[in-house]
Amino acid sequence: MPDAVVIGAGPNGLVAANLLADAGWSVEVLEAQQEPGGAVRSDRGVHPDYVSDVFSAFYPLAAASPVLARLDLDAEELRWSHAPSVLAHPLLDGRCAVLERRVQDTCAGLAGFAAADADAWENLYRTWTRVGPDLVGALFTPFPPVRSGLRLAAKLRTSGGLRLARKLSLPVRRLGEEEFSGDGGRLLLAGNALHADLAPEAAGSGGFGWLMSMLGQSHGFPVPVGGAGALTSALVSRLRRRGGVVRCGERVTAVVVRGGTAVGVRTAAGETVSARRAVLADTSAPALYRDLVGEEHLPSRLLRDLERFQWDFATFKVDWALSAAVPWTAPQAAGAGTIHVADGVDGLTRFAAQIAMGQVPDEPFALFGQMTTADPTRSPAGTESAWAYTHVPQRITSDAGPDRITGRWDTREQEAMADRIEAQVERFAPGFRELINARRILAPTTLQGMDENLHNGAINNGTTALHQQAVFRPTPGTGRPETPVKGLFLASAAAHPGGGVHGAPGANAARAALRARGLHALLHRAQRV
Repeated sequence: MPDAVVIGAGPNGLVAANLLADAGWSVEVLEAQQEPGGAVRSDRGVHPDYVSDVFSAFYPLAAASPVLARLDLDAEELRWSHAPSVLAHPLLDGRCAVLERRVQDTCAGLAGFAAADADAWENLYRTWTRVGPDLVGALFTPFPPVRSGLRLAAKLRTSGGLRLARKLSLPVRRLGEEEFSGDGGRLLLAGNALHADLAPEAAGSGGFGWLMSMLGQSHGFPVPVGGAGALTSALVSRLRRRGGVVRCGERVTAVVVRGGTAVGVRTAAGETVSARRAVLADTSAPALYRDLVGEEHLPSRLLRDLERFQWDFATFKVDWALSAAVPWTAPQAAGAGTIHVADGVDGLTRFAAQIAMGQVPDEPFALFGQMTTADPTRSPAGTESAWAYTHVPQRITSDAGPDRITGRWDTREQEAMADRIEAQVERFAPGFRELINARRILAPTTLQGMDENLHNGAINNGTTALHQQAVFRPTPGTGRPETPVKGLFLASAAAHPGGGVHGAPGANAARAALRARGLHALLHRAQRV
């Protein structure tokens, strides 16, 4: 009997298992899919000569994560690679906003949009260098973040804390307008905010856009050499060297609860795997509570709160094997690993508004990855392993485009949406479609089938909006990994601090399990009737 059973071998589950193993616990990880990794996997499924990242690809949060740094994955032969430029946002007129590896180069490029914007970006980055490390520390520790929070508060008291708090609470459109005279800086902030499900007019989108932009400026958007799966392989290798067990193809169908305590799990094969000390779930919150635990073991207030749980946008992704580099009209985009494909901030607003109305966008904002540019091992010299994803509504009411897409995602709808994304890229890179040797379409339903945490392609395990963050994540309560069931811990991005590959939810759950049981009743008084 292991000390702990971890449900799910995604990055958070594997981080949790590693930390428990470091503490001397015996750990067994059960994964429903035939391979570990969750949304951190790569393959050669598009073309045998091309490595494609199936889900996530660029990892600024991993690069900044103190959780992953402490695991010393370099010892497992994990290596990172960077594109010459971090990201670019080209415009149809040939101009291009570029986030460069060096802040001086970013500033020089933004000065081409408006001379004053070089100083504006440098000021934003100067603020980041002062408060960023403690802000990251506060984000990646359990809520409330006492130590990092106190250090951050002390710095903010002496450096205009109220003004910074106001700035980060702004919608990203307003933040861009206040900080920059030209389009360049505004594009970088707004495009980065759309890495989550935050519209340019959403409160707090400015803070998220600033965070992602500054992480890119300080840490880049690195990729694992050889594919995203190299990160998973490093986590699995480290765990196994410490005696941990990872079993794939083992779907957990229930958490076994006795006397209000989680004592193990049951699998689809009928096996009961007992846990001596804890069960940690790298699953979505609705799946954990409704499907695995059962309403009879949960307080009625939590069940009512789950009815208001909000998923983030659905995701539609296309992978390509390209015969040559992408022919961007704006040449500065060629050296960037990540490209934001949208017709300015207004295009981003239009895109987000259509999703809010339940419409499939007619000119979808595409987050485009040039993986061979970032890591030359991904495909033969002179070619490009590329992908793009866009968002669509979780519930589609109509199609703003001409294809009558309903959300059935049959072959016709998948092909139509993939063509629409390609047409959008073609506007900014004429001749792009002529380079396609092969493509793979991953519709929202396909993504969910390959990773159940990606509900209809929701990549953040719940909205990033303020009403479902911190003490509100995943439901109003303590914002911590403990659950109302003793010995059961939420170890996924459904818990604080949310989505992204950084390992914090898994680490928080592991630490909670290690200190466990005496705090249980106190921490969950807020969830009880």
